[in-house]
Amino acid sequence: MQVSERTGTKEPGHDRRADRARRVADVVRHQILSGALDGTVPGEQELAAEHGASRNTVRAALALLRDEGLIDRAPKVGTRVAARKFDHGLDVLLGLQETLAEHGTVRNEVRVAGTVTAPSAVARRLGLTPGEQVVYIERLRFLADLPLSLDLTYLVPDIGAEVLAHDLASTDVFVLLEQITGRSLGDAEIALEAVAADPHTAVTLDAPAGAPLLMLERLTRLDDGRPVDLEYIRMRGDRITMRGSLVRSAPEWKVR
Repeated sequence: MQVSERTGTKEPGHDRRADRARRVADVVRHQILSGALDGTVPGEQELAAEHGASRNTVRAALALLRDEGLIDRAPKVGTRVAARKFDHGLDVLLGLQETLAEHGTVRNEVRVAGTVTAPSAVARRLGLTPGEQVVYIERLRFLADLPLSLDLTYLVPDIGAEVLAHDLASTDVFVLLEQITGRSLGDAEIALEAVAADPHTAVTLDAPAGAPLLMLERLTRLDDGRPVDLEYIRMRGDRITMRGSLVRSAPEWKVR
């Protein structure tokens, strides 16, 4: 349904300026993240005409995007894109270095690398005996000088021991897993949720305490079905966008 703020057309539900501003902000945000807007953002009058909104509503929408850190606004200068997020795919199994190859070099600050006793939940998911040793790696990951994510990785002990002998500062663990085993990675189970940055993680990622993070839990298997890698990855929500393509299977009503 086409909604026109100026003509006063009624619509179901609330009709507050904040609701309308949110709609405008969503569209402009997508344009920024997709690269359709790069540099200068159209002026308030142009945006108002495009969205059928008042200039006050457009100002409120731009204020939302400014608070997210996506745009800068200054008198006599206008509105400019302040930052673009980096796309991280959800439909292809890639490491961060492979994912962001076109944007630059990902480097890793290895904070911890060694063996630990697997928590029972970790052992169970990796198909190990409770109390068995696993390889634990903690890395702070950068693109150039931008901290992007804090990765906590548990690896099965036989393969993980060989991973520790390699260069972890500049190589994706996924690449090492395939080189060491001589097998391809097969599939992964993922869970993605939003979490607030605790004070310690915020300092580590150079983000404000309480800032929104993307928390990715991923269990990765080799192509023979063996689970080898369990990760808990905290990504800066202001620097990474998760994207994927979804295909709908035949709906139940159609196959009856």
